[in-house]
Amino acid sequence: MLHESDVPVIQSGAQSGAAQRRIFRSKVDHLRPTYGFEDVSLAPGINTVEPSDVDLGQTFAGIPLAIPVLAAAMDAVVDARFAGALARLGGLAVLNLEGVQVRYDDPDAVLARIASAPDDEVQELLAEAYAVPTREELIARRIEEIHAAGSPAAVAATPAAARRFGPFCAEHGADLFLVQSQVSSARHLATGYDPLELADFTRFMPIPVAVGNTTNAEAAFALMEQGAAAVFVGVGPGAACTTREVLGIGVPQVTAVSDVAAARDAYLAETGRYVPVVADGGMRRGGEIAKAIAAGADAVMLGSPLARAEEAPGRGTNWGMAAPSPTLPRGTRIRVGTVGTLERILFGPARVTDGSENLVGALRQSMAALGARTIREMQQVEIVYAPAVVTEGKSWQRGR
Repeated sequence: MLHESDVPVIQSGAQSGAAQRRIFRSKVDHLRPTYGFEDVSLAPGINTVEPSDVDLGQTFAGIPLAIPVLAAAMDAVVDARFAGALARLGGLAVLNLEGVQVRYDDPDAVLARIASAPDDEVQELLAEAYAVPTREELIARRIEEIHAAGSPAAVAATPAAARRFGPFCAEHGADLFLVQSQVSSARHLATGYDPLELADFTRFMPIPVAVGNTTNAEAAFALMEQGAAAVFVGVGPGAACTTREVLGIGVPQVTAVSDVAAARDAYLAETGRYVPVVADGGMRRGGEIAKAIAAGADAVMLGSPLARAEEAPGRGTNWGMAAPSPTLPRGTRIRVGTVGTLERILFGPARVTDGSENLVGALRQSMAALGARTIREMQQVEIVYAPAVVTEGKSWQRGR
């Protein structure tokens, strides 16, 4: 029960017995400013370097990457063929272990139906498609196919499925396991089932275990303490994700990535172990990828920008998480179109001026102009608050 003495008050006058005025403190009085890609810009420093001298390579959870690009574990983006194509270009694709690839012998037929369904029928079709049980023999087959295509096998599952699929995937040659959910925390409470104990899971898994997604520095630090090999950042920023609209949850990506990167650096200083941070979602243009790296990301995970590739299985469409809720949409199908090969999207030549093609070339050029020769140096460049940077002086472009 609230007592009058619990309410903060101030005297409204100096005289004894003067009326008292209650002070009510509202959450919105203390809102923390947060920033998305459209709010900030990267500031040039005193040095520049040749673009050819920029090194985008790194080792990510034990897997060598020539470019800091991961393909999202979405059915419209990743299959074995796409994984091979991205690996040849230096990136890494992540296969969804709860999607159509592991539910159907011939997933292409299901993907074609989803891609061509009328808008008013697609949610019902998605629910029907993902009601078919997953099959372990198909998981083993897809891992084998990904290896045969020339790529390491990175796979992803929700926490509820990780305990079942994790050891099986490791036994069948997977190279990286991603435990991915809408919001990841170090401690999950549940009364209806035994939740995944992440510390135990990472300890007994013989392959690296990455975890996502979060936007919180303290949560990220705890995930690292529990053995996460990488932490994915982003709640709801993806073009096909409905988390922010349906659940009202999310933090703009520049702030979210910066907060988690600070946790990574603190954890490194305390333990000597470096845990990569992945900006997951919300990036469509090369400049946004550059800002994500500058905010502290070691790599980016892309969905819809890569769903536009000829090699993508979604046929010019994309949709969100592959296990729709029976009562809430977990994602919405969007039409992104097919613009060309994966190589053109990542390395050009660009045929448009909006920054959505030659993504890696744009990142390399941005780093060169900022004097950053490596990803770690790019993480040190100055970021400024500049909400007008996109429109300043662009009136003729806006009028087109």
